Amino acid sequence: MSITLIIIVITGLISFNAFKNPTLKSRLMFNPYIIIRDKEYHRFITSGFIHGDMMHLLFNMFVLYMFGSYVENILTAIYGTLGTVLYVLMYLLGIIVSDIPSFIKHKDSPYYNALGASGGVSSLLFSFIIFDPTQDLCLYGLLCFPGFIWGALYIVYSFYMGKKGDGNINHDAHLYGGLFGIVFTIIAVPGVIPNFIEQLSNFSLF
Repeated sequence: MSITLIIIVITGLISFNAFKNPTLKSRLMFNPYIIIRDKEYHRFITSGFIHGDMMHLLFNMFVLYMFGSYVENILTAIYGTLGTVLYVLMYLLGIIVSDIPSFIKHKDSPYYNALGASGGVSSLLFSFIIFDPTQDLCLYGLLCFPGFIWGALYIVYSFYMGKKGDGNINHDAHLYGGLFGIVFTIIAVPGVIPNFIEQLSNFSLF
């Protein structure tokens, strides 16, 4: 079984238990105020393994399966077992790093909570885009554009919505998780930059 599937299974099991157990969900959820007060730093990671509802879980795990598997295969093809370690690191660090801006912003807000694997998933999605920027990504099977165009739009949208601050979605996690995935990929696979540039230079929209 691939590491991607193992992560999906673990996340699904923990999320299902949290759906039925509000106490467990509360103990794992990301809450900057409680993290500081009680030194519960594990919440930076555990919050990435629980979700708000079934649709939230299914969407994140679908994106993880689609794009994470691709990134996992590339890293293991390049580095072997070390590639597996790098893949897991990118995912977990993506969850942690994506929460840091919210941690700073809401450290004095007792009622702020966040959960979900979006930071880690965004890291892998943008890693995929760096590896294969001209590959079409389709929204609802209808709107299909190359990955680098969707990536640019996604960053602009997440930045705007994060500043706006409406709704319960942590857009900052999407934004910073994606940016972290780009940086991590460039550091882990330096040769990806020439490949990225070459693909874009040969790309034609029409």
